[in-house]
Amino acid sequence: MLEETEVTCPYCWETIVLELDLSAGSQTYTEDCSVCCRPIVVHLRVSDDGEGFEVDARAEDE
Repeated sequence: MLEETEVTCPYCWETIVLELDLSAGSQTYTEDCSVCCRPIVVHLRVSDDGEGFEVDARAEDE
């Protein structure tokens, strides 16, 4: 199941859209900002029932 969410880039402060694959469960991965191309570490936490999620986007050096 794919979900879209908006996050703020920790480098350029622009709002970007991330497409999340909730079927893969909770995960941490790196995705480049679509505006400034710097690496963002994305922490995705999916609820046990797979319905809810939380996402946290941080700079690579945080």
